[in-house]
Amino acid sequence: MDNIRKTAIDLCRSREDAGIRMALSRILIQNKSIFLEYNRFRKRLFSELAPKDSEIILYLLPWMLSVNDVSIPGYVDHIKQNFRVFNIETEKDILKRERLFKKTFHIQNDLTVLKPAEKSLPVEGIYTIGSVGTISQTSSSDCDLWICIDKTLYDEEAFDLLTLKIDRIKDWMDSRLKMPVCFFLCDVEDIRACRFGGVDCESCGSTQKKVLKEEFYRTAILTAGKIPLWWVAWDRRQTLCYDDAVREWQSAPSVYYDLIDLGNLDFIDKRESFGAALWQFNKSLTHPLKSILKMLLLKMFLESPKEELLCHRFRRLILDQPRKPHSFVDPGAFTLTAVLDFYQNMDPQTLQFILKCFYLRYKVKLFSRTMTVKEETALELFRRYGLDRETIYELNRFSSWTYSSQIRFGEFIVLLLVDIYKDIAHIARDVTGDVAAQDLTILGQKLSASLKKKPHKIPVLSKPLETLKMPSLTLRFCENRWQVFPDNDDGAMIVEKRDLVYCLAYLAWNDLYFPGQLRMLPNPTSAAMQEIINLLQKIREVFGVYDVSSIDFQNFLQPEHTEKLLIIINFAAPPHADVIHTLSVIRLNNWGELFVNRFTLQERFISFLENIAESSYNTVEFFHVQKNAPHSGKLLAKARRLVSKYFVLVDRK
Repeated sequence: MDNIRKTAIDLCRSREDAGIRMALSRILIQNKSIFLEYNRFRKRLFSELAPKDSEIILYLLPWMLSVNDVSIPGYVDHIKQNFRVFNIETEKDILKRERLFKKTFHIQNDLTVLKPAEKSLPVEGIYTIGSVGTISQTSSSDCDLWICIDKTLYDEEAFDLLTLKIDRIKDWMDSRLKMPVCFFLCDVEDIRACRFGGVDCESCGSTQKKVLKEEFYRTAILTAGKIPLWWVAWDRRQTLCYDDAVREWQSAPSVYYDLIDLGNLDFIDKRESFGAALWQFNKSLTHPLKSILKMLLLKMFLESPKEELLCHRFRRLILDQPRKPHSFVDPGAFTLTAVLDFYQNMDPQTLQFILKCFYLRYKVKLFSRTMTVKEETALELFRRYGLDRETIYELNRFSSWTYSSQIRFGEFIVLLLVDIYKDIAHIARDVTGDVAAQDLTILGQKLSASLKKKPHKIPVLSKPLETLKMPSLTLRFCENRWQVFPDNDDGAMIVEKRDLVYCLAYLAWNDLYFPGQLRMLPNPTSAAMQEIINLLQKIREVFGVYDVSSIDFQNFLQPEHTEKLLIIINFAAPPHADVIHTLSVIRLNNWGELFVNRFTLQERFISFLENIAESSYNTVEFFHVQKNAPHSGKLLAKARRLVSKYFVLVDRK
């Protein structure tokens, strides 16, 4: 009797388990259908925002990766097995374009050039991450692409060949796309474990693995390949355990062949959010407007670590909303809405300024003659948060604002970012460990390098946009001082100094000089326009432009020392001078700070060299003298002799 009862119980349990599995299967399949519809919406949005580039990224790229023909970019010789994006033969949008692809590369073949799947190494999927295909995509956006593989299927040679193929495809795309494209070759197991290798090597040191994965799930477009299992592992009626979804996926590979387990994401701890905020603040010192949203987002993570992650909220919104044509929520608009809702009780004036920053960051132009899908999506959003029509018209005219107004706006952005960073540092005061402390040291030094005033230092200009639309500039000599001002705003002085070299270094370092946009008023000095242009080009060639985010983090843990010197001899002096009258020195230190000193006495110049030589090593020296001066060779040789007493000189052009 007991055996009969046990058999009956086991049968009931088996039926119950089967019922649960059937219900779970229906949920996964239904959600998969919704995701694919949403993914098509994202592709359409990308296509509208970047018609030409999106065609290559969404359709041509997976095809090029899946073929190996000498006529097609990415061809690699001596390959044992082709690479093939999963299920590419079912991608109708790619297949219907194949004839055009072959025509582009002069392939005279009516048949497909895709090889059978069983003879190829699989690429599990290609995914975008970030602003692409959202309202936050602009003309300056880049496209980060994750190419995911199961590395256990690749030997060392195959992996190296795939890397080579990707590099060659990227070179071809770089020569044809307006949008910069970055490829990240990722192992599926690494993504599950949030090990992103080269993707997160830019971090300040503290990990930001889950932060990156949260952004991936919230913003990704599947260009081709498998659907992330995470995206379909959700049930509107009850909490669905991700591990149950994984077990169901594993139990029926023939049913779920087009899903891929990239791992769950449950929470992001404070330490990780703090590390990500440090890295984002590092970027903001060079690109402030792009970083405001991410800084506020990370601050939100820190202030509410137990709140549901944004990617979970976004997935629920997509999978549970009434679906009409084009009715899906844009992830850029969703993220912005979430941040503004979270900070709705902040100071109204600050909130209004943040709205203006977002408006400029997204590069929308509401109430203009041409309303794209981007403007249509953004209109309701900005209306909802009280950006009035008059303010919108004012922001639409931002490129015609006076120089001083634009720079003042940029200074407010930097002040806002510093306040956000201070709040983040205060919230994260319980974050412990040597790495986090080291990051704070690095950020403190970077802040100093960017914002702190020091004698003879070239200050950094706070630009509101990456590409500030500069008017023509005028250089004039007035009351023994050199002045530079914009032609459309002569009341706004860009830089003023007795030393002309300092003024030119300021223009070059802050990326304000463009050939043909600088004129000089008549003056009694010996300064010649051609020599000014020559020196500006030399400064740009030696030092580049300010970009503190590109400096190696370890530099800020070392004492300050000089890395480059440019010694300028007799600039703006009478061209026939045969002795050294002035020596101007532009020097760059390891913290990315640029200084200009001017000497009329050799004794002071020698003392200066002695001081910097004591703390400097591996310093690179450059010299500049007026090219057509009769005694230029003699002056250059004398200056080199002076410097060689303190630094080892190497012949340079």
